[in-house]
Amino acid sequence: MKAIVQDAYGPPEVLRLEEVEKPAVNDGAVLLRVHAAGVNPLDWHYLRGTPYLARLAMGRSKPRVRVRGVDVAGRVDAVGNGVTRFRQGDDVFGLGNGSFAEYATALEDHLIGKPTGMTYEQAAAVPVAALTALQGLRAGRMGSGQRVLIKGAIAA
Repeated sequence: MKAIVQDAYGPPEVLRLEEVEKPAVNDGAVLLRVHAAGVNPLDWHYLRGTPYLARLAMGRSKPRVRVRGVDVAGRVDAVGNGVTRFRQGDDVFGLGNGSFAEYATALEDHLIGKPTGMTYEQAAAVPVAALTALQGLRAGRMGSGQRVLIKGAIAA
């Protein structure tokens, strides 16, 4: 399969399109045929290897994970042992591993079903941004009945 790979930290020029093996589906995970992948600041940090302290988890001198991409929307191609919420052919979106490829894997509990009225592109733009917003609300200890200003949002 084709995938965007990274073997060194640096500018976008370190990325390249390459033929790689299709990922294996593990227990509790699904294999997705990627229809769309989102790009966000998290991907930029992985590309650059910054902040440098994060390299303890990402790989000190080069990335541990070659295929980039986290936000994913696609169709379930195969399910691993123990997966109960999804089956082959389901449209889903969420957080995956290696979404800048034709196929990616994701844990079952990192995905939800894609609403029929939402495009794959719209769905792939949601996961990291939504988690970031949720973390901000929780950190601000937002409670029932409180209001929050969302600057820069758009209604479709």
